[in-house]
Formats: sequence, structure tokens, C-alpha cells
Amino acid sequence: MSSSNKGKNYSEGSSSSRSVDIHHQHQHQQAPLSRYESQKRRDWNTFGQYLKNQRPPVSLSQCNSNHVLEFLRYLDQFGKTKVHIQGCVFYGQPEPPAPCTCPLRQAWGSLDALIGRLRAAYEENGGSPETNPFGSGSIRVYLREVRECQAKARGIPYKKKKKKRNQVTKAAEEDESNHPTM
Repeated sequence: MSSSNKGKNYSEGSSSSRSVDIHHQHQHQQAPLSRYESQKRRDWNTFGQYLKNQRPPVSLSQCNSNHVLEFLRYLDQFGKTKVHIQGCVFYGQPEPPAPCTCPLRQAWGSLDALIGRLRAAYEENGGSPETNPFGSGSIRVYLREVRECQAKARGIPYKKKKKKRNQVTKAAEEDESNHPTM
């Protein structure tokens, strides 16, 4: 080591890019992304790649709900949920006794969660809530139709979850029922 380099700390290295690299590494070591954030980033990148692969390619600013619907239909080919068609002998049976040739599709719950993540990612990447193609009415209608179709095909109705009531209201009602007024 030459005497001119003695006493220099690591960030004062001869290369200015070395200090930039250290700063860059420090930024990436802050906190690992949550599972949700990682999935959202992956989904966003996948959707962006899907748009680029269209002929002709579609920019994000040109993207509309029709592109989103096409993307959801495209994803069906990678699905793992058996959805019986109406002519199938197992249509409407929750647990069919034998295999059949009905198609595999994306499960409604997976699509619903995907749209939620992409809707958030769109706005986080500069898109306006008013123009968010993932929040359009046609997407909600499509998801509702998928849910109903899959429920009928499996013979299992989806039930809306009841909203949890405010704990204070609940406690007050229980108190009133335990101490009736005369």
C-alpha cells in the first residue's frame, strides 16, 4: 500500500463510484419488503411485461380496463382451479369422485387479490385514482361473474362476510340486553 493512501477510510477510496456503491447498498438494506409488497412489485412487473409484449406494445398511459380484462383471461392458462363446465357430470359437485377434462382456471380469490395489488401499484406508480383501470366497473363485473360461475361449478355458494361491528357499540348493546330498562 502506498503512503498516500494511508489513513483514508473506506468511503474515501480512490474511486468515486465506490462511495456511490456504498450509498446504494445502504438504501437496499433498510428493510426487506413485506410479502405483500414483494408480490405487488412482481405483479406490477408482470403486468408491465404483458403490456410490452402486446402487438403493438401498449404503454401504461394507453392502458385501459380492456387490457386488464385481457390480462386476467390470459392468466387463466396458468390456473390450478378446476372449473367444471355446465355439461360436465361433476358440475355443481364440491368434491368430484373422479377426474374430468374441464379446464383449469385462476381461482376467483386469486384474481380478486391480484386486482387489489395492481390497483394499489398503479396509484403508487403515479397513476390517478380517477383513471385507474384496475378499479373500473367492468373489472368488478368480471370478478363477480367469475366468482358466481366458479361457485355454481363447485356447488359452493360464496357468502358475503359480515362486517365486524364497532366493539364499543357491541359492548353497549350487550350491556343493554343484560340490564333491561323498565
